[in-house]
Amino acid sequence: MTTVSIIGTGNMGTAIGSLAAAAGIPVDYVGRDAGTPITGDIVVLAVPHPALADIVATRGSELAGRIVVDITNPLDFETFDGLVVPADSSSAAELAKQLPESRVLKAFNTNFAATLSARTVGGLPTTVLIAGDDERAKRALAEIVTAAGLAATDAGNLARARELEALGFLQLTLAVGEKIGWDAGFTVAA
Repeated sequence: MTTVSIIGTGNMGTAIGSLAAAAGIPVDYVGRDAGTPITGDIVVLAVPHPALADIVATRGSELAGRIVVDITNPLDFETFDGLVVPADSSSAAELAKQLPESRVLKAFNTNFAATLSARTVGGLPTTVLIAGDDERAKRALAEIVTAAGLAATDAGNLARARELEALGFLQLTLAVGEKIGWDAGFTVAA
């Protein structure tokens, strides 16, 4: 059986943990430091983007062989006017370079905690966009998402994380600018 470890106990970490639990998947929360061992097959990094460097430094070896889900949006928190990764890259791609033995996915960065908890956006199932180079890893995460009652869409290979991060940036700036609520979001309807 697949298990999930979540680093981060904020709104997003809690919402994602609730989804996994609703899907019948065992969940444990571990800290950023190496105090509690990581046991999950899937590890969700539900932390702000600047925390990724410390996690890689303290827990990088524990992440080898696991599916690692980067939910961050690499915003410039000083100006809130851009992303802090190279224009031709993404937080997830940079993380994958640092964790070559992990299967890195980008997901949940285009969702707000409220839409994950409600499981709907505008009356439609909340859609979780998933990008990554490992098809089995994407399927494993998608199975959890759909078992929890949400929609999962394969957004392509890890190179698409760049577009997902741009979309996440747009959504955050709209919410901070009070043009949309924190219960708004994007969904994919066919």
